[in-house]
Amino acid sequence: MEQFLGLLLGYAFGSIPFGLLLAKAGGMGDIRSVGSGNIGATNVLRTGSKKLAAATLLLDLAKGLVPVLLAKAMFDQPETALGPVPLAALGAVLGHCFPIWLRFKGGKGVATNAGVSFGLTWPIGLAYALVWIAVAYLSRISSLAGMCAVIAAAIAAAALGYAAYVPALAIIAVLVLWLHRANIGRLVRGEEPKIGQGK
Repeated sequence: MEQFLGLLLGYAFGSIPFGLLLAKAGGMGDIRSVGSGNIGATNVLRTGSKKLAAATLLLDLAKGLVPVLLAKAMFDQPETALGPVPLAALGAVLGHCFPIWLRFKGGKGVATNAGVSFGLTWPIGLAYALVWIAVAYLSRISSLAGMCAVIAAAIAAAALGYAAYVPALAIIAVLVLWLHRANIGRLVRGEEPKIGQGK
């Protein structure tokens, strides 16, 4: 039961479509009709509003961080791969990517997984952030930075001895890569846009 509640807690937070809500509140209309049609911060930035994009980024990060911290506080269980804490982490990303409110068409999980990583333990979050920043700085490609970061989080969990978190982070990494399959195609062709440009 606690495992199910952890997963449900994560999904409930993760499924809140902050990008869509903020864009509408800011008079930008339906963000799903802009750029890539994604509800994440990168697509919100394509509206030209850096403030809305920054707010979306922070809130998408928070909806990964908060349920994981709540699960840690609520459930007094040994940390295992199928425990409520890693399941809350997985649920948050699933909620963001497949929100029931938007007919299961959401974002790609990068910012939410950043929050999840910091919620699980700060060294994993730090690895995530450093890899994202380094790749984004060098390539200026948001999708590449995000994909590298999610992989780095799973590797960091394994390398730093957080075995209980590895399965959830590995599943999230595979999911994020799958959701970025169109981006991967554009990267291979040299057509992926830089940060703040194109689709």
